[in-house]
Amino acid sequence: MSAPERKDFQTTGKMREVMGRYFAELGRGAQDGKKTAWCTSVGPAELLRALGFNVYFPENHGAMLGASRMATDLIPLANARGFSPDICSYLTSDIGSYLKGETPLQKMGLKGMPRADVLVFNTNQCRDVKDWFQFYAREWNVPCLGIHTPRSIGEVSDTIVDDVAKQHEALVAPLEAVAGARLDPARLSEAIALSKQCTDLWRQVLETAAHVPSPISFFDGTIQMGPAVVLRGLPDALAYYQALLAELNERVASGVAAVPGERFRIYWDGMPVWGRLRNLSQQFTELRACVVASTYCNSWVFDALDPADPFRSMARAYSSVFICRSEDEKEKYIEAMAAKFKVHGILYHDSKTCPNNSNNRYQMPQRLQAKLGKPFLVIHGDLNDLRLYSEEQTRTNIEAFVEQLAEA
Repeated sequence: MSAPERKDFQTTGKMREVMGRYFAELGRGAQDGKKTAWCTSVGPAELLRALGFNVYFPENHGAMLGASRMATDLIPLANARGFSPDICSYLTSDIGSYLKGETPLQKMGLKGMPRADVLVFNTNQCRDVKDWFQFYAREWNVPCLGIHTPRSIGEVSDTIVDDVAKQHEALVAPLEAVAGARLDPARLSEAIALSKQCTDLWRQVLETAAHVPSPISFFDGTIQMGPAVVLRGLPDALAYYQALLAELNERVASGVAAVPGERFRIYWDGMPVWGRLRNLSQQFTELRACVVASTYCNSWVFDALDPADPFRSMARAYSSVFICRSEDEKEKYIEAMAAKFKVHGILYHDSKTCPNNSNNRYQMPQRLQAKLGKPFLVIHGDLNDLRLYSEEQTRTNIEAFVEQLAEA
């Protein structure tokens, strides 16, 4: 069966321009007299922007290594240095890239990863980010600072917010020492306001998929999310998402579908399989099944950000992300998303090296199926290490899953 013809987004060219400027500025950091802070993808980017740092997100680099299919060859280099093959393959592919001196960033005009003056992590995603950043801190003899967010959070209580907010505040003095500048509260509030506007626009982009047929798919979202991840706190992301949202609303009004002839709507839980996104997108398009929503792309929606209350709102926003919530909270979230996006079934990606974002391991699929009456599929693979992914098996399982949806 041949795939129906898809219509590309007109705004994607603008995203290349926006992202190109971001990477160019990173490459010119020292030349422009700016220092570079590494930040985890759900870390205190606004605080770093307010202090004048160029902010680099190594998880974005990890995704680039996966999508370019460089990761599988680089991971063994990190394994040889003592990093287990069972830990995060973002970490191992990134360190392998550093050790070999090869990176997709070189095609964007950078000599390599921008060297950090300081590294700042938040363990709201996993502990691996701390170990990852500490490796580079030792390599370059630079400070590594962090926020230790609780795991398996039920209610995001005032007690949790108070603790995490104090940890954010404790970063200010050592970051000022690296930056050589004092924190301007007005600049921090401005950065948070820009992040809040960005996250609101990104949510609206994703929510256009609630329309039937959906004008955007999960696979589109993994590309379109770039500015929401790396440009939080900057105005560049706003103009881009305003243009994308306008295009999506035009698609809705005209009935233009991300998957022409859409028959089925699927929710994706877990990490992308970065090196096989094109193949998976093509298969779902051939089957006329649209992956309309995901846990992953919604991880950069931060409703709690408030420029009037910078530290507490950052603490609440970054402690509310799906990955650090309890099983009960995760289950309620997916249940609400399944209803909102009118899904027929749920796909769970069991990512071998990302247990923190593999939500099929403790009966959640079975509980949600019993509650919602919707079929589910678990595919086994990894975010970056394609040695852990069977193309043939996954393709067969997806075909059988869509047949099951048709029978239902």
